[in-house]
Amino acid sequence: MNAPTELNHVEMLGIRLEVLRREHRDLDQAIHALEETGRPDALTLRRLKKQKLALKDQIVKIEDMLIPDIIA
Repeated sequence: MNAPTELNHVEMLGIRLEVLRREHRDLDQAIHALEETGRPDALTLRRLKKQKLALKDQIVKIEDMLIPDIIA
């Protein structure tokens, strides 16, 4: 049986979306752990939160590409 070895565009976006969601979750856990230390490094915390927001923007962009617009 000759199964296609190439992923189509939608499948690639789905995989990328899952990777971004995992990274977002990991950053959330890292931020939470840093805040739990009692005296978190403000600069590191700010950078992690900025990176988390950038990931969220990418996630939303891909979700918009995967979910078709529904006109009511």
